[in-house]
Amino acid sequence: MERKVRVRFAPSPTGPLHMGGVRTALYNYLFAKKHGGDFILRIEDTDQTRFVDGAEDYIIESLKWCGIMPNEGQGIGGDFGPYKQSERKEADIYRPYAMQLVENGHAYYAFDTPDDLTNMREMAKKAKMPNWQYNSITRGSMKNSISLSSDEVRAKLEAGDPYTIRIKMPRNEDVRFHDVIRGWVTVNTNNLDDKVIFKSDGMPTYHLANIVDDHLMEISHVIRGEEWLPSAPLHVLLYRFLGWEDTMPLFAHLPLLLKPDGNGKLSKRDGDRLGFPVFPLEWKDPKTGEVSSGYREKGYFAESFINMLAFLGWNPGTPQEIFSLEELVDAFTLERVSKSGAKFDPDKTKWFNQHYLRAKSNEELAQLLSERIEGDYSLEFLAGVAEMMKERASFVDEMLEGKYFFERPQEFDAKTVRKKWKEQTPEIMKELISVYEQATDWKAETLEAIFKQFLSDKELGMGAVLPNFRVLVTGLGMGPSMFAICELLGKEETIARMKIGIEKIQQVEA
Repeated sequence: MERKVRVRFAPSPTGPLHMGGVRTALYNYLFAKKHGGDFILRIEDTDQTRFVDGAEDYIIESLKWCGIMPNEGQGIGGDFGPYKQSERKEADIYRPYAMQLVENGHAYYAFDTPDDLTNMREMAKKAKMPNWQYNSITRGSMKNSISLSSDEVRAKLEAGDPYTIRIKMPRNEDVRFHDVIRGWVTVNTNNLDDKVIFKSDGMPTYHLANIVDDHLMEISHVIRGEEWLPSAPLHVLLYRFLGWEDTMPLFAHLPLLLKPDGNGKLSKRDGDRLGFPVFPLEWKDPKTGEVSSGYREKGYFAESFINMLAFLGWNPGTPQEIFSLEELVDAFTLERVSKSGAKFDPDKTKWFNQHYLRAKSNEELAQLLSERIEGDYSLEFLAGVAEMMKERASFVDEMLEGKYFFERPQEFDAKTVRKKWKEQTPEIMKELISVYEQATDWKAETLEAIFKQFLSDKELGMGAVLPNFRVLVTGLGMGPSMFAICELLGKEETIARMKIGIEKIQQVEA
């Protein structure tokens, strides 16, 4: 029987969720949905020293905003809980497996103190061996259950001496596994150290907890960042040593997100330096109070953020770039994920948002505008603003840059006035007012026809009248169709603005 697809997103609550982490969650979500499987959220908090208050809630809120919530896991529930490693430790889930490894000869007790390890590293540096490792060569000179006699080990355990448990890495053995994205990966164990798998505080390290949890939660595929690729050979060995090789999940290590300029992994510092967020939501550091910007607060739509992230490392093999979440589910395959790093492009991110803004109905945008502006404006009026402004905007807030929709101009574009406002202009504009005062149909098409007839009757060019008409009504020298603006503002408001504007400009010019 084919194994059910079960994948997990397993972040550590050590701070805000980086957009690279969101991409990992997204790819897990898409893969699970594509194959009718489960997407699980597990909180990996084995390192209690790095725990940050509020980070777990931030992770869950971020996934909710993005629309990629797991169907099982922390804060959701399910049959494989608890879904937080600290709670699993309290249930004593991990210790038996660490002991099993010791009993089978695949791990050992290490009684070295932090000072012992520091001294050994210092001695190695002096001996010009700066890359000292606790491994098959050096373990015999350290304080552990391999170098000590069984009586010494028993005495230390009975005395309650603190210890860690380390994996006993085999010597000169090739560890080979298949990565869905990268193909076959082979690493010799001589390049690996005896990692700690169980700490003196009774907590497993990431390596043991990760393997035990994935096995007990019946995870079928481990889709995670490239930074975990060096740990994969150790994980493969742990599956073998624990007797779980037949049910070991398939691995898929995702490419790094790279900074827009130069080389290297995309970091918060790059965002600060170049002016774009690297987190999905705004984050306030509980210790320093420092606030980091988020895509949501910057005005990005969740759909555009997700669409952009999907393309950072994956492509559908077609020219299509705009995908709904449902379309991404249908199109996504791990085989089309790239091995090489994906360079982040802030401008392309804005392009995605601009597309999603333009695709929204005027009614949807009117609702969004109503949440951002003070004053009693009808949704019909705001829909009219959206109709004219959305082609010029990448964000909802940018549509509010047309302040003239909501208030009469207090200033008038100096360049337009300097170039276009002539001695005869006030009289021409007063005549245009008189013509418009006679209008009975205040629709954009009618207003444009009246305007053109006025130009013809007065033998005037468009450039002599339209820029001045615009500056009186809006205060600006450029913008959407003047006749559409006038229709939206209404006859009374348009004519009032023209009259007031003529007086104000004449006062300045005088």
